[in-house]
Amino acid sequence: MHILVLLMGLMTAASAQTPSLEKAPENAPAQGSAKPIKMVVLGDSLSAGYGLPAAAAFPVRLQKALEAKGIKVEMTNAGVSGDTASGGRERLDWSVADGTAAVIVELGANDALRGIDPAVTRAALTDIITKLQARKIAVLLCGMLAPPNYGSEYAAKFNAIYPDLSKSLGVPLYPFFLDGVAADAKLNQADGMHPTAEGVDIVVKNILPTVEAFLGAISGQRS
Repeated sequence: MHILVLLMGLMTAASAQTPSLEKAPENAPAQGSAKPIKMVVLGDSLSAGYGLPAAAAFPVRLQKALEAKGIKVEMTNAGVSGDTASGGRERLDWSVADGTAAVIVELGANDALRGIDPAVTRAALTDIITKLQARKIAVLLCGMLAPPNYGSEYAAKFNAIYPDLSKSLGVPLYPFFLDGVAADAKLNQADGMHPTAEGVDIVVKNILPTVEAFLGAISGQRS
């Protein structure tokens, strides 16, 4: 099974959801900020940059996009290819260093591809978010969608994880990490699973307003 199948099945569901934070420019951190915001992307191969030069990976491209807006960040790519939500939980403490202010959580695609019980994925993501919150680290949750081949019941349970956790744990949600790239062969590598460099740039462009607002909220809390 490929992540491409995962993406094609639920594009409609993704478009029906909206991020919790959308209007970034008004809330974005002030330009010329003295200290960069320490930020980690905790994810799997989709954010790690599988099959791409390191400079083309999502965290690097996002950092450049933020810097172009005058927002200074110190970015860490904590993506591990093949990782599940449970795997991310197991390595959380050493993946997110002390002093980190913000984490983008991009996990769950491999759970859905493997048909892992949604309750297991939900529990792992809950643990990740609550542990980060206990450390006073802000979290932006990126959603994923289940492939249609596991049936509607599985998809309904899996797809509900991200909006449910966003509401219950009070974290902003970007509903579908690969929005705008899913199912477009020109924007995916030959394996049909991972974005090309151009695809990564589209992911960055689409998520950027949400990330700006997310970081702006952090700056507002600390000002």
